[in-house]
Amino acid sequence: MDENQINVLLAEDDKNLGSVLTSYLNAKGFPTTLCINGQEAFNQFKKDKFDFCIVDVMMPIMDGFTLAKEIRHIDKKIPILFLTAKSMQEDKLKGFELGADDYLTKPFSMEELLMRMQAIVRRTTESKLMESNRTFYEIGQFTFDYNRQILKMSNNEQKLTSKESELLKMLCDNINDVLDRSIALKKIWHDDSYFNARSMDVYVTKLRKYLKADQNIELINVHGVGFKLVINK
Repeated sequence: MDENQINVLLAEDDKNLGSVLTSYLNAKGFPTTLCINGQEAFNQFKKDKFDFCIVDVMMPIMDGFTLAKEIRHIDKKIPILFLTAKSMQEDKLKGFELGADDYLTKPFSMEELLMRMQAIVRRTTESKLMESNRTFYEIGQFTFDYNRQILKMSNNEQKLTSKESELLKMLCDNINDVLDRSIALKKIWHDDSYFNARSMDVYVTKLRKYLKADQNIELINVHGVGFKLVINK
């Protein structure tokens, strides 16, 4: 699979509309997984890797707003576009409060959906590019110089290995958010085999040891998902 592909999770309880949207997005180069209720969509989100969510507001079992809230607990940055049959201003405001990137009121054209998705992808890609180009970070009482591979607190310097630096940079770029272990493995170790996963756990333990001098920093294991670097203020 092309790592630059945008994998879409579509949560839509109207099976006809869902099928049409899925076929259209697949044809436009956006591999799309259709779920017909919010709970099914959330289970799928936890199981697979997605880069974009299209969420119908009115769904059975779990509504779109609840689904978006649950997704945001796992990934605060993934783009979410809401679909709704309503045009009430209150619904739109609630959606944006939950972190929606955009909103489409039914009925809408496929072309408009695609244009809005492409605009959101451009914005988020530019934001990620800016993050990936960063080389200097402040982590609580620490400073981290990625280029020099040095983690420093006061006069104490810790020289990091290349893999330690790569992993810490990815954690810093996702500060207070979950870093998906599969993404980290593929980027740093180039595959997510069991052996490499165990190796990464060792590096996480090392980073946790280096950072424990600042009690406001936590490097948390998120079971079944990945790791989270948390700064408690």
